[in-house]
Amino acid sequence: MSPAKRLKRLPPWRDLPSVGSLLESAELSSYRERAPHEVLAEAARQAIAAARVSLRARGGSRKEAPSREAIVRDAARRVESELLPSPRPVINATGIVIHTNLGRSVLSEEAIAAVVETARRYTNLELDLERGARGSRMTHVEPILTGLLGAEAALVVNNNAAAMLLALNTFALGKEAVVSRGQLVEIGGSFRIPEILERAGAVLREVGTTNKTRLRDYERAIGPRTGLLLRVHPSNFAMVGFTEEVTREALVSLARKKRVPLLEDIGSGALIDFSRWGLPAEPVAREAIEQGVSVVCFSGDKLLGGPQAGILAGKRGLIASLRKNPMARALRADKLTLAALVATLRLYRDPAKLSAAVPTLRMLGEPQAAVRERANRLLHSLPADRASQSRAEVVACTTEVGGGAMPLARVPSYALALRPARGKLEDLARSLRTGPDPVIGRIESGRLLLDLRTVDRDELEKLARAIVRALEEEP
Repeated sequence: MSPAKRLKRLPPWRDLPSVGSLLESAELSSYRERAPHEVLAEAARQAIAAARVSLRARGGSRKEAPSREAIVRDAARRVESELLPSPRPVINATGIVIHTNLGRSVLSEEAIAAVVETARRYTNLELDLERGARGSRMTHVEPILTGLLGAEAALVVNNNAAAMLLALNTFALGKEAVVSRGQLVEIGGSFRIPEILERAGAVLREVGTTNKTRLRDYERAIGPRTGLLLRVHPSNFAMVGFTEEVTREALVSLARKKRVPLLEDIGSGALIDFSRWGLPAEPVAREAIEQGVSVVCFSGDKLLGGPQAGILAGKRGLIASLRKNPMARALRADKLTLAALVATLRLYRDPAKLSAAVPTLRMLGEPQAAVRERANRLLHSLPADRASQSRAEVVACTTEVGGGAMPLARVPSYALALRPARGKLEDLARSLRTGPDPVIGRIESGRLLLDLRTVDRDELEKLARAIVRALEEEP
């Protein structure tokens, strides 16, 4: 048999280039200063493997084999992906201010500076500089928390689910936690209040019905096995109609009478009244403490506008018990979280500058006219042919607060609406998501909306480039 015939009988994937030959290509060689050899080699292996899969899917014909140039380009793309930061910065054009999938609250400049300084240097995280002895990391954050909240003591852990877990384990281990059936909610990531109770070692004691719970339901449930009363803000849903819930004041009075602690999860962590911006009222931490709640817990990265954290505040003796629980060490916040949280909380001491300094508050409170102005600026920055191609226009819309806060609130906003004449909206949305500067919008009523409430003025130029690039990829 001739050599040509023997070659023809070999499997077609034997024609694919080797890893070594790809590494010697000009394209991959150009990355040697920026990427380790193992990253380059793995990208080459993956590109060859992808070509082999593609070849088999097409019936194994040599005519269908990807070219060497195509495989090299695929390997280079994989290297580029490895060089990108992770998580990647994105442009949030959903209009949802506290977007859990996008990292919730954006930090203030003061908080960012505090994190950078704390990260690059040693700090007195657990050192008392005056005594030259070991101290507590809570000394950095507890004074400002107790001052803002009017609490006797405070503790910070790594998120609000951890805060509730710690409190339930401390006060109701092997005992009953009495809670209304209407408050047995599911929070983000499919975590449910009954499951947190179980993991904490507490026994769930449900009272009332889904839509109606009265004070006498709690009174009948309290007994020798009661560890605490639990009140949970529903956060990400609202129940309307034929409903009844026991007021905070009534539960405080009952808890005092029966000498059991009352733990209230106020959810989104509001430290101010949001009705000033026409938004629904959310439980305010200081008000709960002033009304006598034993311990409150809430998130740091929602309406407060800080980093991910779980904040517990209340009676000194109860907070001391939380600190003594060995679980507190496993759930403690790290130095970067504390630095960002302290910097954020300090902004709350100057109410006149607060809403401008904290991005979450600024975006929620920004007047509609300012959002519309940014939307018009974005539209006018697009080339006329691309604006026409996508039938781009500025439209009024509404958006959500996000993060489970204010589930019934609709925040008025303005968006750039895109309705390309060709192709699918899903394809355009994907092109925007997968570009060099990922853009996350939302599809609504047959349009791709890029909501400007959550787009900073400094991001407009990148957003315009991303739109043009995505439209150029249209079929």
